[in-house]
Amino acid sequence: MKIGIFGGSFNPPHHDHEQMAKQLLDRKLLDRVIFVPTSNYYPKKGLIDNLQRYELLKIMINGDERLEVSKYEFGRLTYTYQTLEHFQKKYPNDEIYFICGSDNLKELDTWKEYQKILSNFYLLVVPREDDIFKLLEKYQSYQDHIKIVDLDVRNLSSTNVRKLLREKNYEQAKEFIDERVLAYIIKNNLYEE
Repeated sequence: MKIGIFGGSFNPPHHDHEQMAKQLLDRKLLDRVIFVPTSNYYPKKGLIDNLQRYELLKIMINGDERLEVSKYEFGRLTYTYQTLEHFQKKYPNDEIYFICGSDNLKELDTWKEYQKILSNFYLLVVPREDDIFKLLEKYQSYQDHIKIVDLDVRNLSSTNVRKLLREKNYEQAKEFIDERVLAYIIKNNLYEE
C-alpha cells in the first residue's frame, strides 16, 4: 500500500488540502492519505489549538475511509523525518510518501536530516510558481524518490482564509472551506481577534 503523509498547520484546512488528497487517491498515486497537523510547539503566529485543528480536519474528511487524521505530532516539536519514520514503523510493509508543495522542495536542504527524507521516503511534489526543473537539478541524486504531480488546485492560502474569518466575511470564506468546517469555526469563535 502507498501511504501519503500530508503535514501542515491546516490553520484552517481548506478545499485545496482536501482536493490534493482526493486527487492523489483518485489517480491511484496513493491508497491512503494521513493528515498530520503540526503541534502548537511549532513556532507559527496565530496557530489555533491542536485539537481544534484536528477537529476541523475530521469534519473536512467527512468519514472518507481513504483519509485519516493523526495526532502524532501533538505534545512535541517534531521534525519531518521523525514523523515519516514513525509512520514507516507503524506500516513497515507499506511505501511512505511525503506530500508537499514545490515551495517546500526549494528549502528542503535546510531541513533537519533532509537526506534521510530523500533516501528513505518518496516525495509527491505539487508545483507552485517555481521553476520545478531547476529545483529537481538540486536533488539530482534523489530523482527516483521525487515525483512531480500536477493537481487541479487553486493555490489557496490559509492566511487569506483566516483574514476573511477575522473580518467575518463568511460568504466569501465559504468558497474556500467546507461549510461544515465553517459552521464549527463560527460556533467555537475561532480566528476572532
